[in-house]
Amino acid sequence: MRPDPTAVYRQAPLAELLTILLRQFKRPLLSQGITLSDAEAAAIAEQIDARAPLSEKAIAVRDALIKLIIESEGVLAAWGLTFAQSLDADMSDIPGWESTADFLELANAKANAELRISTGAALVTALGDGRFRHHLGALIQRAQPDLDTVIAERVLALDNHQQ
Repeated sequence: MRPDPTAVYRQAPLAELLTILLRQFKRPLLSQGITLSDAEAAAIAEQIDARAPLSEKAIAVRDALIKLIIESEGVLAAWGLTFAQSLDADMSDIPGWESTADFLELANAKANAELRISTGAALVTALGDGRFRHHLGALIQRAQPDLDTVIAERVLALDNHQQ
């Protein structure tokens, strides 16, 4: 029997995982006018894990993440796809490419949109706004064990515990 490749993510401290996710958003957050240092990312992750009231910085990050997710949903909607549909869509089903360069550009845009939605939805939900919970459900429903799925499960468990 093969070992569970997601076991390390299931056992890692949630604050550490959330810190990594927040750090991945440094550049996109900067495009929204939010600078985020590694120390600030860690502090926000600790606030979430401790279920402490959010700082002004954490609220600003959450609001910027919401905008980024909405933008990414728009990227997918331009192809007539929801996030859940996009996860299973083959690139041959995506219109608008004729050359290898076009294909690579669209594949990159699709992958970036999916990543921003999956990761952003986990962070926004962890930061107390449940409007994107359905995206986390879509990840879990696919039953493909990976980092995004494990984080979705852990954030939803955290969110359910808070309610």
